[in-house]
Amino acid sequence: MPGFLLDLDGTLYHGDHPIPYAAEFIGWLKERRYPYVYVTNNSSRTPEQVADHLRKTGIDAAAQEVLTSSQAAALYLKDASLPPGPVLYIGEEGLRQALTEAGFEAVPADEAGQLDKAAAVVQGIDRSFSYGKLLAAVRHIRRGALSVLTNPDHLLPWNGELTPGAGSIGAAIERSSETAPVVIGKPSPVIMRYAVERLGLPPEEIWAVGDNLGTDIRGGADAGCRTALVLTGLATEENVSEQIARIGVQPELVCRHLMELAERIG
Repeated sequence: MPGFLLDLDGTLYHGDHPIPYAAEFIGWLKERRYPYVYVTNNSSRTPEQVADHLRKTGIDAAAQEVLTSSQAAALYLKDASLPPGPVLYIGEEGLRQALTEAGFEAVPADEAGQLDKAAAVVQGIDRSFSYGKLLAAVRHIRRGALSVLTNPDHLLPWNGELTPGAGSIGAAIERSSETAPVVIGKPSPVIMRYAVERLGLPPEEIWAVGDNLGTDIRGGADAGCRTALVLTGLATEENVSEQIARIGVQPELVCRHLMELAERIG
């Protein structure tokens, strides 16, 4: 029985707008009882918020079907055997909740105050990022805190335009702290490992599905999964050949949309 690791933006929806055949594909998975996980680099939303957004675009979804880069970051920190101390974070509600639910004392960077030393600094997308938050992150990383970046995306597609992503903030922190972070989100093997564990299947029985060759497809291939590129987001019929040549990743299947993938899998 195959399993599926499903990207979201560009694969199932565009911002607030559904992508044709996405809801039908999820229905197809449910009918066949094929296991799947929604895997997203978006660190800002909680799993409940991700599922709610999917439902608003016409896709039946539940929070337990979601794995965010914030959740994967919290899992990584639990496995890292950190020294005692709070975790400083730069991010939004999804990151705060993931850290708190994992048992960490999550301290916002702009409330670090007299905090002497954090065990780790975790950074995701933060649309109220400031110089003060940058200063707090750099200060604690240079004191020895583990630096963690939820996802490396420099730009995010949203309703037809590209906006700065978590990776753009991460670039400022890395340059200032002179410390490369541990990267969690796709194409990192960290989030892929947790996603594969969530499905409980061998990687070779899992399809990594997405619209982004550099994150979804590269991450899936590096994890030993089968890969399917859909031409509904960053990759299109017009640019896919150029992208494959430039990025150097060849997906196993290239499909115009998700139901074409369903038809080809059978």
